[in-house]
Amino acid sequence: MGKKRKHSETEPVEISKKNESAPDRPPRTLMGWKEKPEDDKQSNSSPTFRNKEKVLVTCSRRINSRYRHLMLNMVSLLPHCKKDNKVESKSSKGATLNELVELKSCSSSLFFECRKHTDLYLWMARCPDGPSIKFLVNAVHTMEELKLTGNHLKGSRPLLTFSSNFDKDAHWKLLKEMITQIFGTPKDFRKVKPYYDHVFVFSIVDDHIWFRNYQISVPHNESEKMVRGGLDKMTLVEVGPRFCLNPIKIFGGSFGGPTLYENPFYISPNEIRALEKKKKAGKYAKKVKAKTRRKMHEQSNPLEPDEFAGMWKD
Repeated sequence: MGKKRKHSETEPVEISKKNESAPDRPPRTLMGWKEKPEDDKQSNSSPTFRNKEKVLVTCSRRINSRYRHLMLNMVSLLPHCKKDNKVESKSSKGATLNELVELKSCSSSLFFECRKHTDLYLWMARCPDGPSIKFLVNAVHTMEELKLTGNHLKGSRPLLTFSSNFDKDAHWKLLKEMITQIFGTPKDFRKVKPYYDHVFVFSIVDDHIWFRNYQISVPHNESEKMVRGGLDKMTLVEVGPRFCLNPIKIFGGSFGGPTLYENPFYISPNEIRALEKKKKAGKYAKKVKAKTRRKMHEQSNPLEPDEFAGMWKD
């Protein structure tokens, strides 16, 4: 057998540790690995703005099928919107809609109100403090009705373009800001794709706002890469829907409040229908007058008796 080693020889040799210690692992959070405290101080000192805009889209009861399809088209175009059940269009609809907006954690609302199964009104409102705008919607054409060749991905962000008329008057500037906040899709929203492939066009013609939706089409082969900024090769293909907004009033509150602006050129559909009825009633009155004139003329100018009238009676 070999010799036993001494106890001192079997003891492990302690390795002298260096003074330099390894950096500690950063703590993990729900948003990932936490950075250094210096970075936290910098981030707390200058927080980045995050757009959390959400839009509640709903309609009134007894809405027409065409207008309901228009509302569904707008829901498909706005990935940051939320739908809700129909609301009764009464005098208390403002309080109801404000409560729904708060329950859905939204900041603005699009309310499609149908009256007499023919007239469609659109409310754009910032809840709960306002302002709010009431429009009359004309010239409605849905995507299913148009069947256009344009197509874009669902959930992509739109480019908003406005005509130069929006910068002339104060009420048009307010309308432009409201449309930008409601139709502009937030960048970091969870359902949004991070690129642009279609354009929302808002143009003013005859004091009406006309809406169009176009796809940005770039013709290219799979082998060829598109040059960045090549706008000369890009084309616009219409997707739909189409509609026209006639502004009626701008209110200071949400779905009501003091009137900030009233359109002096607005004529309600009821007045237009009444004028058409008067025109039709005028046609009937003309016919009655013509008949009475004809009778008076026959009475004043009687025909001479015919000498051969009773010739064949015998």
